[in-house]
Amino acid sequence: MPGTVLLLAASPVGKGRLVDAASVLPVLAAVAPAVLSGTETANVVELADPLEPQAVLTRLRAAATAPGPLTVFITGQLQLDRKQRLPHLALARTTPATVRYTAFPWAWIREELRLRAPGTTTLLLDLHSDAETWQWLRAHPLDSGRTHAVYGRIAPPPPRRGVAVPTYMKAVATVLRSGHRPPVEQLHQLAVGRLGAEGYADVLLASPGVVGAGVPGGPAPRPPSALKGPRPQTPPEGGPPDGPENERGWEGAAPSRDTDPHAAITDAVQAGRHPAADALAAEHEQAAVRAHGRGSEQALHWTEVRADLAMLAGDPVGSCRAWLAVATARLAAGQSPGVPAVEAAVDRAHHQWGQIHDPATARELGLALAELRGRVPGRRAGALDHVRKQLLQLQP
Repeated sequence: MPGTVLLLAASPVGKGRLVDAASVLPVLAAVAPAVLSGTETANVVELADPLEPQAVLTRLRAAATAPGPLTVFITGQLQLDRKQRLPHLALARTTPATVRYTAFPWAWIREELRLRAPGTTTLLLDLHSDAETWQWLRAHPLDSGRTHAVYGRIAPPPPRRGVAVPTYMKAVATVLRSGHRPPVEQLHQLAVGRLGAEGYADVLLASPGVVGAGVPGGPAPRPPSALKGPRPQTPPEGGPPDGPENERGWEGAAPSRDTDPHAAITDAVQAGRHPAADALAAEHEQAAVRAHGRGSEQALHWTEVRADLAMLAGDPVGSCRAWLAVATARLAAGQSPGVPAVEAAVDRAHHQWGQIHDPATARELGLALAELRGRVPGRRAGALDHVRKQLLQLQP
């Protein structure tokens, strides 16, 4: 039975673009359809920087109802809408203020694929997030459906005024251009291995089923049905559209911005007030230390927030130090080197270390990182060797 392949690459036009998503399509298009799908024959549908959510929904719905295996390649950036704070795939016309109307709700992907037979659907994702979404992902893992194989990565925001490259998806395409499609787990590992130190900060997605449990408390918003017609794409006069299709959301998913410190921190970051954001996080960190202890999950959460804030402020030294502190504290508390939170802390310290330009500081932190890498090698081959080689180059 022939397979179906959907290639979707989307990112906003203009200064809101975080990743040059469409740049991966020529590389993927050079791969034979059968190799993309892993079947003898396959139909390929390509969407490059689509303008309208309804156009994406139409193509996704058609692909979801096709018989045979389905492989979906998605490259782009995640953003939250301002009203419900739910993740969307940003499209060409998306701006922070218009996410709800111009971007594609991530929940629609899960909804359209939910009736497919288990084991027939594979998603390969290369996603970048803005600062607000990166913080949101800490508490709300991305849910793409419980019966699909989901592999890929979510990358943190690129440096200010920078546009990232979809290196994970390009690595996937490079592997497939050999003409052989390995099992998807192996394909994912080969692609991750090609990222090197660049990818140490990423959230890796590697699951034959659910990626995340989503937000408890209520159903996800459903896409408009074929009978009800499309969701309005631009806000009508007087405010956003009303009605069950537009108002349905996760109950309690978005705490009041007056009571949620994370929302206040996000507001400060978006306004460029990085010292204020860090000061607020530091207050909560110290309060958690006093109430629960230095090595408690409550205190370590805020240390991790401060590590991300330093990254967003363009301070790799501060970020690296914070992630090293988190990893050391978790190990001191008896956590295994293989615990994902420990591995993630060392990986992100490694990534930030690679951004440090001062040789003396890089040597200092590199020695601490090498000691940790000896205990926490991580899941990517050669991480400790990479640190050692870089330290040799940093010798005066």
